[in-house]
Order: sequence, then C-alpha cells, then structure tokens
Amino acid sequence: MPRQITLADGRNVEVECLSCALTSGLITPAGGVIYESNNFHVHQDVAYPIRGLVIIASKRHFYCMDELSEAEQVEYISLVHKIRMEQRKRLGIDYVYYFYNEDTTHHFHLWMVPRYEWMKQFGNSVESLRPVLKYARRHMNEEENMKYVLEGINKLRDGLRNFVISQR
Repeated sequence: MPRQITLADGRNVEVECLSCALTSGLITPAGGVIYESNNFHVHQDVAYPIRGLVIIASKRHFYCMDELSEAEQVEYISLVHKIRMEQRKRLGIDYVYYFYNEDTTHHFHLWMVPRYEWMKQFGNSVESLRPVLKYARRHMNEEENMKYVLEGINKLRDGLRNFVISQR
C-alpha cells in the first residue's frame, strides 16, 4: 500500500517501499548516491538533514541479517568499515550510532548516525536518537545546513570512489 513521505529537502513522494524506490533510482536522494554496488546502495538519509547520516540499503528485498548471502556478508562489513573510516577522516566524526532493525517497513538497511556536540542536549545514549532525529527534521532544513550536508555527501562519495571489495 503506497505511503506519503516528506523528504528532508521538502519533496513529497508516494511509494510502497522507500528503500526500493531509492535503490532502483525511482527517487534520487538529496546529493545523489554516495556509493552503489550490485548488492548495496549508500545514501544520505532522505528524512533527516544531519551531515554524515548514512544509510546502507540492500538492493535485494529482505529484512533480516541472517538472510544475507555469503557475498553480501563480506561486502556489507567491508562497506560499513570503509564508510566509518571516511566519516572520521573526511567529516571529523568521532562517534557513530549504528541502528538496524528487522521490523521496519523498509527492507534491510543500516543507519550510521553520527554524534555531534549539539546532540548532547538530547542525552548521551541510544534513547536520544529519536529526539535528535525529530529536531533535525523540524529545525535543520534551512539552506545553510543543507549545503553543509551536501558537502559531506560529496566528501564521502570521494572517499568511496575507488572502493572495491576484496574477495579472499
């Protein structure tokens, strides 16, 4: 059943599965694709304008970690590792919350949510994530922050440009 979703850049879209719409190219995330392979699609979260908030979404439609193929497992952990290195190196992100759930309305994806100083007002635990995300959605859509977010996307894309999964 289609749902109406408002993206961080103000666009309204109607989709049955947001992840499918993004990974297939039906919807282009703000700033474009950061990295894409046969198995995964990496992009800035489309709902929350926080610099470096990255989503790694599977292209194949499934929900649970134990459904990853062996090749997907190798690529997934390598990709998470590389993105995290680039978040630190290119964006100066010291800490990240990794959030993955299996009861989502979208299919398999990992949120890599950076922790910034301004977020401390909401607490310093995983419980602070929801208030942080709500705050960002309501108060950080202004042009200056969106430029900052887009700059971060470009830096991460540059860092992943030549990334290749080594098969051992």
